[in-house]
Amino acid sequence: MNQTHPLTTTTFELPGYRAMKSHGVVRGIVVRSRSIIGNIGAGIQSIFGGNITLYTELCERAREDAFNQMLTHAGKLGANAVVGVRYDATEIGNGITEVICYGTAVSVEPMA
Repeated sequence: MNQTHPLTTTTFELPGYRAMKSHGVVRGIVVRSRSIIGNIGAGIQSIFGGNITLYTELCERAREDAFNQMLTHAGKLGANAVVGVRYDATEIGNGITEVICYGTAVSVEPMA
């Protein structure tokens, strides 16, 4: 399974597929901190207003890494799909954020 795997969804069903086996909850967890240089750059961007691209890129990388870890976890269990995919984030310290991506790993087959 990889990042572009078509059998991931936030819903609990995949149209055209039948779930044959549930492998349980799978997750990917990433903990990231902002660097001092990133904070300075973001501070400069915030003076001008708008999207703070340095933080946007950091958040997107964290989500992507957590998603890929979740897919790896699902693949190790023998799943070929993940349903009910969700993200959550928690600030666990000053400038330190945990991002988790989780869902239910399932084995699916196309409906006849």
